[in-house]
Amino acid sequence: MSVTVRVPAKVNVQLAVGAARPDGFHDLANVFLAVGLYDEVTVTPADELRITCDGPDAGQVPLDRTNLAARAAIALAGRRGIEPHVHLHIAKDIPVAGGMAGGSADGAGALLACDALWGTGASRDELLEICAELGSDVPFSLVGGAALGVGRGERLTELEVGGTFHWVFAMAGRGLSTPAVFREFDRLAEGREVPEPVASPDLLAALAKGDSDALAATVSNDLQPAALSLFPELADTLAAGRGAGALAALVSGSGPTTAFLTRDAGAAETVAEALRASGTCGAVRVAAGPVAGATVL
Repeated sequence: MSVTVRVPAKVNVQLAVGAARPDGFHDLANVFLAVGLYDEVTVTPADELRITCDGPDAGQVPLDRTNLAARAAIALAGRRGIEPHVHLHIAKDIPVAGGMAGGSADGAGALLACDALWGTGASRDELLEICAELGSDVPFSLVGGAALGVGRGERLTELEVGGTFHWVFAMAGRGLSTPAVFREFDRLAEGREVPEPVASPDLLAALAKGDSDALAATVSNDLQPAALSLFPELADTLAAGRGAGALAALVSGSGPTTAFLTRDAGAAETVAEALRASGTCGAVRVAAGPVAGATVL
């Protein structure tokens, strides 16, 4: 017997970042949108905990207990007093170290798959509690759709979305470390007051209406200057997407994936082709959202 869970990538349509807290984290107002790029996590009984991975950039995925999928299995097993003896196989399609929560997706997928395989009967609240222990983005990977995350991003309020938004994602030639991007954010913020992070009412209204033009006017990412400081070439990718007609262009999360909002599916293909021809990025993917969160197949 095995259980497979499909779990989506995310884009941050708003990422407002507060000053560093005493614990080193930052308060966030993080508006997540789940998009149709997916990892699949398959869990099978085994003699010991084992992880395998295939797909793009699979060689960059840790195959030990630091992997969020392994940590999820260990956390759930520990709560039930059982051994986490499973084979976790990750079929990777979300970019690795790309600011699209691929690792978090794998954690949420493994948690839901182990819950189903072991018949633990965990409630949604318990699963979300474990997700929050695993990482700031993991709860949203379980929930999907659209949500506002506050605190470290782990405390979620689901949001109404009135339509489908079409995106193009351009992958960079190398990754960016999320902790490094936050350290650069702190360095760039030295000597100035960082405002409390709050969600934009205009952005939330644009999501609720399904209005791509209004959303494009309000998307923002406070980590973008730090990502560009560490990876200046991303500015060329952003310019190429804007030049091809994207309504908005921004770094996704901590980067280095760049995200381009378009008016419809046809415009997304046009922007994607221009980005592929620009020589400013690696792979280019088209996806729409919102989509459902972690789902047992």
